[in-house]
Amino acid sequence: QVQLVESGGGLVQAGGSLRLSCAASGRTFSSYSMAWFRQGPGKEREFVAAISWRSGNTYYADSVKGRFTISRDLAKNTVFLQMNSLKPEDTAVYYCAASRTRTSYYSREYDYWGQGTQVTVSS
Repeated sequence: QVQLVESGGGLVQAGGSLRLSCAASGRTFSSYSMAWFRQGPGKEREFVAAISWRSGNTYYADSVKGRFTISRDLAKNTVFLQMNSLKPEDTAVYYCAASRTRTSYYSREYDYWGQGTQVTVSS
């Protein structure tokens, strides 16, 4: 089992920045990749960014490219999402996820999920 705990959400004005963290514990050796998804009000959950745990290769949704950066700290088993130039449309609950098998854009490929952290961007 892998446990994921997100932190760092909050309220920020448009154009501001936030840094989300996701601490992984448990059988982290089995995690192939980690990702961030988000779910806005009345919307479906969508892919934001992913990182291969071993290679560090990163992947982004078009909507956040150039503004968000995903990174990891192997020693601390933690993944980060640095969010800059935030927009009101970035308002959502952000979820951390871990996959045992592959790096993917699809939520169904992820085996473990955190509880989510709220990010609200005011205009």
